[in-house]
Amino acid sequence: MRTPRPVLPVIAFLIMAPFSLADTYIHAGALIDGISGAPRERVTIVVDGNTIKRVAGGYLSGGADTIDLRGYTVMPGFMDMHTHLASQQSKESYTEDFFMNPTDSVLRSTVFAKRTLLAGFTTVRDLGDDGVVVKSLRDAVAAGYIDGPRIYTAGRALATTGGHADPTNGVNERLKGDPGPVEGVVNGPDDARKAVRQRYKDGADCIKLTATGGVLSLAKSGQNPQFTPEELTAIVETAKDYGFTVAVHAHGAEGMKRAVLAGVDSIEHGTLMTDEIMALMKERGTYYVPTILAGTWVAEKAKEDGFFPEVVRPKAAEIGPKIKDTFARAYKAGVKIAFGTDTGVSPHGDNAREFELMVEAGMPPMEAIQSATMTAAALLRVQDKLGSVEAGKLADLVAVKGDPLRNISLLRDIKFVMKDGKTYKSPDAN
Repeated sequence: MRTPRPVLPVIAFLIMAPFSLADTYIHAGALIDGISGAPRERVTIVVDGNTIKRVAGGYLSGGADTIDLRGYTVMPGFMDMHTHLASQQSKESYTEDFFMNPTDSVLRSTVFAKRTLLAGFTTVRDLGDDGVVVKSLRDAVAAGYIDGPRIYTAGRALATTGGHADPTNGVNERLKGDPGPVEGVVNGPDDARKAVRQRYKDGADCIKLTATGGVLSLAKSGQNPQFTPEELTAIVETAKDYGFTVAVHAHGAEGMKRAVLAGVDSIEHGTLMTDEIMALMKERGTYYVPTILAGTWVAEKAKEDGFFPEVVRPKAAEIGPKIKDTFARAYKAGVKIAFGTDTGVSPHGDNAREFELMVEAGMPPMEAIQSATMTAAALLRVQDKLGSVEAGKLADLVAVKGDPLRNISLLRDIKFVMKDGKTYKSPDAN
């Protein structure tokens, strides 16, 4: 009769073992972790469920599953701080709302969301839709019904009457009406407070406002200031009460300056940013989200007859090309820069073109990658769980074949995507 083996030492081993038999081991040829100034070589990332359990030197063995990325550079999942998942600019953009139902927009947005995720962007901030589509998209992704990035949405952006985000600009008199705070249109500090509270009621994650005119709205100016200092202060104070960050669309200098002085968290686009405004942003810790890609794209499309309405076309031609130069000056001045594309203006899935434009304008590749990882996470106030490859962080990982520090264009060809510990794209499936 065989003598039974003692079970206590085995149980003790399992309790004391540093890794679970359910762990996934990712063997990375190189790791850009989002925080270090140089990559690490020959690394094992241990993933337990949806969490990074450990980052170890060398190629460990013994996990339940091993993902071989030894010929790849692994990075944190990218984060785009300025997207619009409910739409994509086209010749039909100014009329499609008359023919599409909200459900049509939601279903189309699922395609845009999946493209974004497979392009390596595991987290995005969506800065303006009709208040319904992206919230539903966010919740469907979170519930696992569809594939897409983790979404932080502003819902309806805030504007003044006739301002860049007034949803009735350019429509006929029978349809214009008099939209108010519920629709995102603010006139006075009380309206401003109500609009922020309405976003809280609607389930938004952050606040977006349009401090100046814009390029694509059906209005004459692309840069005039559109909020008073009192309105901006009311928005920021109320947003802080409700735990919101505030993102501000701004092209013109005066509206931008008012927003920075009011204490907003980020300036989007920032086209005509002055040296004075850059100094104020550094002093106050305001982030800059440049969206060079959007400026480049609209400038290209402005050359096409009939693509934009005539009220839009000259603004696109004038303002778009200036963003890249502004970015270069802001980077040299030391302004905090978080990655953002305004995708939905340009096609979804092309987000990584922004990396190339940032590098062309003078930002080193490592810093460009960090702008889309740890810096973006800090802007979102989620740096405790996202933005870097460290123990305790969520397992959001992407990989490319080769070295993106030598060729930043590689980031447009993502070979591996993991979000929350689930693999959505892998070299084996390509």
